[in-house]
Amino acid sequence: MSRRTIEVTPELMLLAYRIGQFPMAVSRTSTELRWLDPRLRGHLPLDGFHLPRRLLRTVISGPYTVTVDHDFPATIAGCAAPAPGREDTWINPTIERLFTELHHQGHAHSVETRQDGALVGGLYGVVIGGVFFGESMFSMARDASKVALVHLVARLRLGGFRLLDTQFVTRHLSQFGAIEVPRMDYKLLLAEAVEMATHFPADPDPGLLAAEFTRMAKAAT
Repeated sequence: MSRRTIEVTPELMLLAYRIGQFPMAVSRTSTELRWLDPRLRGHLPLDGFHLPRRLLRTVISGPYTVTVDHDFPATIAGCAAPAPGREDTWINPTIERLFTELHHQGHAHSVETRQDGALVGGLYGVVIGGVFFGESMFSMARDASKVALVHLVARLRLGGFRLLDTQFVTRHLSQFGAIEVPRMDYKLLLAEAVEMATHFPADPDPGLLAAEFTRMAKAAT
């Protein structure tokens, strides 16, 4: 008996995210997508984000400028590119296409870190209600992905978001306060947060953004 194949569309992806599932390809070259629903789910509490003073100085006066949604395709391509210690990736061409379509529909956003105009780091994810589902990040210069993450968290806090989903917790994310919770606890948080009415502030007032950075750093001390 042959397996029934269901076409994965942006609409199906949004439905899956609302119930706590997300897709990953088996490898960069694979055409197969798998749906994951981890027993332990990572998330980064927005009110408990740890922003070290050194990183705050880099965010405020370092060599980088940060843009949002200026080049989503380049950002996801950067996340998909091989890197030392990560020669393969779960982002295949199908994943790139689906998330780019979600971006065109206003459901996916990228945060881009630039140095002298060149894209050197960033991240992307999906927004539903008061949840930002973080997908992946990349860095080609020191602290470039960290700066993108700080900008993301500041915008989510300003926009009244409730949940920053990280899927899993890595050593990189744990230094900022990311934690794991049991699947059912996560889904209780998710069910409430996806129904919230929020606005993703891509270009907030610079004064409000700077003040949020300062509050984040003070909360970490």
